[in-house]
Amino acid sequence: MSFVVLVLVGVLVGITTVLFGFGGGFVTVPIVTVADAALGGDAVRVATATSALVMLVNAAVATASARRGTLGPLRGRTGLFLLLGLGGAVGVAAARFAPDALLRWGFVAYLAVTVADLLLRPGFLRPAAIRAQRGARGGVPTALGLPIGAAAAFLGVGGSVMTVPMMRRAGSSMAAAATLANPLTLAITLPAAAVTLLVPATGLHGADATVGLVGAVDVRAAAALLLGAMPAIVLLRRRPPRLPETVHAWGYLALLVAAGVAVAAG
Repeated sequence: MSFVVLVLVGVLVGITTVLFGFGGGFVTVPIVTVADAALGGDAVRVATATSALVMLVNAAVATASARRGTLGPLRGRTGLFLLLGLGGAVGVAAARFAPDALLRWGFVAYLAVTVADLLLRPGFLRPAAIRAQRGARGGVPTALGLPIGAAAAFLGVGGSVMTVPMMRRAGSSMAAAATLANPLTLAITLPAAAVTLLVPATGLHGADATVGLVGAVDVRAAAALLLGAMPAIVLLRRRPPRLPETVHAWGYLALLVAAGVAVAAG
């Protein structure tokens, strides 16, 4: 896959970061899996590692450029952030020893279960039905920080697939939930990205498997994706689009389906 194409995909990654709080994981993993298909089964491992770095930078830019006051519900949630970070470290360490098939099909299964949950259980597409059922501040209980961080880092998805529906069911709009998901993703991906950059990619096979890699990260793909994503994030933060809640929620759902299909087909 050419550098220019990856830059253009990066623009899409930036858009999803702002609109859906993804940080890029659900776009980055399928794209890098395809771009590094020559690595065979190891392509998913490299994609997961590369996704962690891309999400880290994108989440940091999105958080820094968020409007003052929008992150208020997360103030004082130090325990949640610490557990998310610990879970991120545990998840990325476990991914290094997991079978390649588990990473690929675990990603697909994770999305399939999430899509079914969003369609069948009220509160995401039909939030008005449960507005009175408020959860913890920000909608994400502190106790769930560890499992969310571990699952997100293991699969390279950033955690927003769990946190955005939680915050939406707690009464947040899609725009607010996506904005709050960015610093949560940052907490998960900081230790995950450090591990994937520093630990040699000893699990990869083939004489040329490590060419262009730092640790398990495809730095060329990461650089191209970030080159496209960061300007898009800053622009959309300054001029946020106004989407109807229904369109915004269904767009989130459609992107999950597309990402799962891409990884399964790859």
